[in-house]
Amino acid sequence: MSSVFNSSRLIGKTVLITGASAGIGASTAVLFGKAGCNLVLLARRADKLAAVKEQVLAAHKAGGAKEGGRVVVIEADMQKRSDLDAILGKLEGLKVDVLVNNAGMVKGREHVGDISDADIDVMIGTNVVGLIHLTQIFVREFKKQNSGMIINLGSIAGREAYAGGSIYCATKHAVSAFNGALLRELVNTPIRVTEIQPGMVETEFSVVRFRGDKAAADDVYKGLDPLTGEDIAEEIVWAASRPAHVNIAQVLVLPVAQASATINYKRPE
Repeated sequence: MSSVFNSSRLIGKTVLITGASAGIGASTAVLFGKAGCNLVLLARRADKLAAVKEQVLAAHKAGGAKEGGRVVVIEADMQKRSDLDAILGKLEGLKVDVLVNNAGMVKGREHVGDISDADIDVMIGTNVVGLIHLTQIFVREFKKQNSGMIINLGSIAGREAYAGGSIYCATKHAVSAFNGALLRELVNTPIRVTEIQPGMVETEFSVVRFRGDKAAADDVYKGLDPLTGEDIAEEIVWAASRPAHVNIAQVLVLPVAQASATINYKRPE
């Protein structure tokens, strides 16, 4: 992957990542930093963002790029349109080249009829409404500058639904449909649109799904080698580093031991 990290196509570019305080978002920020990019890190947890900022600065130094290396931290909630509307005024002079819509979450495994309104609202508000609102802001900006790239983090759950994931699957189907429509709407512009669809990834995402029960989250991956945040970060950075005339429209990424949303192989313990 050294050719990706050192790509002259990425050096000096500015990348805005939502949900950048942990997991895939944090790993992606570090990898873009190593590639010589400026980063705008967006999340709700300011203390976590500060830690990721230090990791990005260290990665940039290790990467040896003479350009890039600026890091702007913005505390914002994807469910609050007012927070998202304020982002353009907090970029400290940076012009965003790549928007990575990474923020997303799942709460619970309840079946329909037992799902709380609060869980429905937070998943749809974060995964769909916030993503769409922020994308609209940057589509307007990218059209003004006649360049840009939007990378949406989908999921295998956006391809096939499964029991106990009705709302999350619905949100990721919505992201995939939105991505497909956006790709078609921007076909007459230089703006690129990509969807990355991970399968089983072991991050704190799963702990949130199980409401803080780490043992239950760990059990999901017992007996197989899941993807990591770094694995998906590599796909994101690779897609962003393609030549300007190349668009990676959609990528499905699975661990070797997974074949579908519900089919996987676990080694006997």
